[in-house]
This record gives sequence, structure tokens and C-alpha cells, in this order.
Amino acid sequence: MQGQARLAAGWTDKGATTPFGRSHTLDFLRGLGIAGVMAIHASQSFPSGIRAIDFTFMCGWIGVNVFYFVSAMTMCLMWTQRTSESNPTRKFYVRRFLRIAPLFWLAIPIYLVVNGTGPSFNAPDGIGPLQVILTATFLHGFWPDSVNSVVPGDWSIAAEMTFYLVFPFVITAFGARRNLYLALAMVLHLVNVCLFKPWAFALFSAYYGPGNEAFVWNALHISFLNQLPIFLVGCALFFSLRDGFAKSDAAIFAAFIALSFAADRATGSHEFNYLMINLVLGAGVACCIRFAIRWWPLEALGRNSYSMYLSHFAVIYGLRQVWPLADGLASLLIAYVVTAALSYVVARATWHLIERRAQDLAHRLTTSPTKTVPRADAVAPSGVVLNGHRAGA
Repeated sequence: MQGQARLAAGWTDKGATTPFGRSHTLDFLRGLGIAGVMAIHASQSFPSGIRAIDFTFMCGWIGVNVFYFVSAMTMCLMWTQRTSESNPTRKFYVRRFLRIAPLFWLAIPIYLVVNGTGPSFNAPDGIGPLQVILTATFLHGFWPDSVNSVVPGDWSIAAEMTFYLVFPFVITAFGARRNLYLALAMVLHLVNVCLFKPWAFALFSAYYGPGNEAFVWNALHISFLNQLPIFLVGCALFFSLRDGFAKSDAAIFAAFIALSFAADRATGSHEFNYLMINLVLGAGVACCIRFAIRWWPLEALGRNSYSMYLSHFAVIYGLRQVWPLADGLASLLIAYVVTAALSYVVARATWHLIERRAQDLAHRLTTSPTKTVPRADAVAPSGVVLNGHRAGA
């Protein structure tokens, strides 16, 4: 509870000047994220054959990690703005569930039809009831052949939903003390690299049998435990941007890097490079927010990024079936633009048909009705302020 009080006090003192007072940059960053995600998948289906170009498009994988940073910062922003409401944890879960679940559940049967249930890299033994149930309950991140097997790219949805599950407890315990978020990120990273990943790799490699080592290694790399430090660093960056950076922040980051390097050398986990990429990426995200970077086309994509993320796999699949151009640079660029345009159209449709209704329901479930008792002598023509409310509004 003391952490909650500190959060509320910090927001009151600094809310007027915080860089998070502008949502445009967060939408811009989400737009960058979805642009990167579409780039990597477009290049996989429509390769240019030019190594430098294909490599550049493949670097779009960092788009998911941009989403993670933005998600952590957005959750911190929402939480600090709502510290005075009743039952904040319950309302947080309602809002997050209704934001994610409806579209995701729609995607499950669609991709089962599109991709089938046969064996694949992500599901060596095929898709059965277990994989579908785990995916529908957002538990697919905890079992290797459930990740990315039912819904393409659903590993990030698993990580997001699991982060939402633990977030209220973490922010309630840590408050605005960003050093605690960084310390926990460091500890979890070292536990993953030194203990969990070697143990889990041996376990699942034996379970799935020879020839599936690459599948197991990939599943562990995209597991929630390997992604959670990114979210925690994002929380720390939120409070650093809001309250100002300190020398202790730099000292903890330096210790984080040094310990990660030593652990990587000792275990051969190959996660040090991933950590460094994410720390640099986090610095870039912080700079964008600090300087209020914005560009309306990316902001438009960012406002529709979730639906575009889920739908662009199907869009690319459909394009590949009818694509008239031979592989090459022109084919890749045109396919990328068409993918973005069609995914945006689908996103606008799902907003009106599904997402808007789900958000309206979340608002009704989390907003306490307020009753205004008018004065006996009050006169309320349209547009006149009455007891703090505008009549006719």
C-alpha cells in the first residue's frame, strides 16, 4: 500500500510535465513495431534475393520487442493514473482480457482452417486438443509445441497475457522504485540462463526426441521467462522518464550487462546478444518518448496494431496463393505495401465489429455509475452547466 501511495504522489507532482502525457509517440512506436513484424514475414514469403535487403527486412523481428517495451510503459501509465479507483486489480484484468481475448479467440478457428493441424516445425507431432485448449486459455507459452502452432506469432500474445497476470502484484510491491524492477530483471535473466534453460532444454529434447533440438531451443528462447526482463526494464524506463534518470540506473545496467556476459560465457546460452539488442532497443524507445517523436502514418498503424498483428499472417498466406510476380526486390516491396494496406483494412473492420464492442463492455464492467442529485431550483437548458455536468452533453 505504501508503494501505491508513492505512485499516486509521484504522478500528482510530475503528471503535468511527464512525457507520457502525449499518446502520439506510443502509437508511433506501436506503428514501428507492426511495420517491423510485417517486414520479416513478408520477406520470408516474398524474398528479394538480395542479401542486404532480406537481412534488413528480417531485422523486423525487433518489432515484437518494441511492443513489449510499449506495453510495459502503457501498463505503468494506466496504473498510475487509476490508483484512486476501487478494485484496481480486478478492473485491470477485465480491461486487459477484453482487449486481447475476443480477437485472439476469433483467430484460433481461422488459422486452424488456414494452416491445418498436421505436423510442422512448431508442432512436431501435429495439433491436437491439448494445443488448442492451451492456446484458448493463454497457457500455450508454457508448453513448447503449443507456441506458434495454433495461431502464428502467438508466442508474443502468451508473453503479454502472462505479464498482465503478474503486473499488478509487481507494481503494487515495487511502486516507483525502478531499481527494484531492474534488479528483478537481472535476477530472472541469470536464473533463466544459468538454471532454467539448460534444464528445460535437456528435458524437452529428450521428450521430443532427436532432430527436434532446434525447435526446443527456439521455444525456450521465446518463452515468457526469457521475455519478462524486457517488460521489467520497460517498467523501469517508465519511471525513469517520469521522474528523471539517476547515476544508480547506469550502475545497475552496467552490472546487468557484465553479469549477463559472464553467464553467457559460462553456459553457452547465447542470450547475451539478445539482452544487448533489447537494452539498445529500450534506449531507443525511451529517446522517442523523451523527444515526442511522431509521424501520423505510423500512428495510424499503431492504433490498429493488435488486429494487424493477428491478421497479417492470413493476408500474406492469401497473397502468396495468387501472387503473379516472380521473387525479387519489386515483388517484395509491392507485397509489403499490399500486406500493410489489407491488414489495415481488416483491422478497421474488426475494430467496428469486435474491438469497439469489447472495449465498451470493459468500460461498463469497470466504471462505477455516478448519480447526480439536482438542486430543486436548478434549471437545465441544453448546454448549461448543472451541478458540475453539462446538460444535453
